[in-house]
Amino acid sequence: MLRYPAATMMIHPMYHHVRPPYRPPQAPVFDPLPAAFYARDALVVAEELLGAEIVVADVRVAITEVEAYRAGGDTANHARMGRTPRNAPMWGPPGHAYVYLCYGLHRMLNVVTDTDGVASAVLVRGARCIEGEATFRQRRPDGRADGPGRVGVALGLELASSGTPLFGGGPLVIHPRRTVPSVLAGPRVGIDYATPEHREAPWRLADAAFPPRVDRRRLLLP
Repeated sequence: MLRYPAATMMIHPMYHHVRPPYRPPQAPVFDPLPAAFYARDALVVAEELLGAEIVVADVRVAITEVEAYRAGGDTANHARMGRTPRNAPMWGPPGHAYVYLCYGLHRMLNVVTDTDGVASAVLVRGARCIEGEATFRQRRPDGRADGPGRVGVALGLELASSGTPLFGGGPLVIHPRRTVPSVLAGPRVGIDYATPEHREAPWRLADAAFPPRVDRRRLLLP
């Protein structure tokens, strides 16, 4: 039986709305993560999503890398300038997908967190295939899903999935992780527009057993 462990990540003092760790009833690993799991600070959810499993049709992947985009003034957050048609799903409710097109090419999967009406999400930056390898390799012949654009391709992600639930009833479902990984932490990637404080915040997290290739040297054990 599985419980979600309390996050050990240090929370920046400018964020005081962090909720207590989610402690659900014991549930089999094949049950989807419930909506309540996501209704917490993005950094807490991000750490506990490492190792969680995304299922889309016959493909199942385990999440290996994430980035937290938090409420409360994160200047790298997509919603830092307010609500728009593009970022509307990011405002909630938690436990839904936020999918956007990057550079007109890459479909990026984000998991909406925090409370309804608060723009906060976790970007899925990396994953590894654990089921459905034939379909996975049709989409990614090199077998790689390290990088958010590759994740989108490997999952066959569509923009129409934005705003759909991740706990059942939508095309993507996220299931609990089976083991708790060792976590690497470092600065997020591609956010030069953010303030120095947020550019250097260690809100990019990765499974130490499957470290990413991009900016790997900046990811350290906490």
